[in-house]
Amino acid sequence: MIFAKYSNTFRWGIIIASFAIVSLILWKTYEFFQHFKEEERIKMEIWSFAQTDLINSDDNTNLDLTLKVLNSNTTTPVLEINKDGSIGSYLNIDDTRFSDQNYVNNLIATFKSENKPIEVIFDNKLNSTIYYGNSPLINKLKYYPLALLLIVFLFGAVIFFFYRSNKNATQNKLWSGMAKETAHQIGTPLSSLIGWTEILKTENVDPDYIIEMEKDIDRLQTITERFSKIGSLPTLEKANLVEETIQSYEYLKARSSDLIEFELHVPDGEIFVNLNKQLYSWTIENLVKNAIDAMKGRGKLIVEISQLENNVKVCVSDTGKGLAKKNFTKIFEPGYTTKKRGWGLGLSLTKRIIEDFHDGKIKVLQSEIGKGTTFQISLKSTV
Repeated sequence: MIFAKYSNTFRWGIIIASFAIVSLILWKTYEFFQHFKEEERIKMEIWSFAQTDLINSDDNTNLDLTLKVLNSNTTTPVLEINKDGSIGSYLNIDDTRFSDQNYVNNLIATFKSENKPIEVIFDNKLNSTIYYGNSPLINKLKYYPLALLLIVFLFGAVIFFFYRSNKNATQNKLWSGMAKETAHQIGTPLSSLIGWTEILKTENVDPDYIIEMEKDIDRLQTITERFSKIGSLPTLEKANLVEETIQSYEYLKARSSDLIEFELHVPDGEIFVNLNKQLYSWTIENLVKNAIDAMKGRGKLIVEISQLENNVKVCVSDTGKGLAKKNFTKIFEPGYTTKKRGWGLGLSLTKRIIEDFHDGKIKVLQSEIGKGTTFQISLKSTV
């Protein structure tokens, strides 16, 4: 109960703590890197002193310690350049390309960018300059923070996708349960209405009343079937998308205000797709009703079908109030609505029907505040 109440605070607390821990690790790694470079600098200065001692020595006696220091460097690349620009000594460097002056110059520039050169002084005069690069260990350590960030990123991505998958699974169960329960609840009084209609047919009742009641019963049966199908995995069958769209369009046009100007643009031929007719008609109905609400009952509504190879596009356009670009994806989230009344489920249901059940795509193709919005459904045609 407490966790549910302060879940958002806990979530941000975990994020901030994780960021602080990662930042601390990176900072300590940087400090260790700099300390290691300082230690290596000291070693190279000792190496330069040994080099100076070797130059100052008049004979080769008592140079055991000096030679031992000079030979102790087995990893750090070192290049000594004499004052006349010629190459003096070098260690841990491939010498096969020393004949190429550009290679030598690039090597010196690289070493200067990594570490400050060390000057070798003899008789108070510059005798040579020692350039040295990072050892293999430092080079590896340099990329350690990047590797750490990559691991943290991958770990975060795994947690995010796990959380998202778990959330989607919970939402799907909720959708299915609500849909099945709705279909069940409608089914009980619907059966009674069908029975009462049959009884009224035997009585002296105006047949026109019975016809209208049967239309409403058929409508309730359609709604029940829709909720039943969305509560489980629906069956798709090959159907003519043009014909199904026209049927839904004509049904909605006949039941809408005369203040709405309807237009329909469809190809002359047939376009077959794998479709669940009841759920597809529900999709068109949701988009059209959403468009009428956006126009506040007055405006122009266009339904258009186009095909490019095996890609079929169904567009529903209106001249309503439009959407800000930041809401192009948010409008499909459950509970999001711009109306004073409404649950904000129509477009989220539409997205579920198109993307989860028909393996298609739905998006806001374009929208402009005060001028209108166009929704686009994308489906794959069948042969």
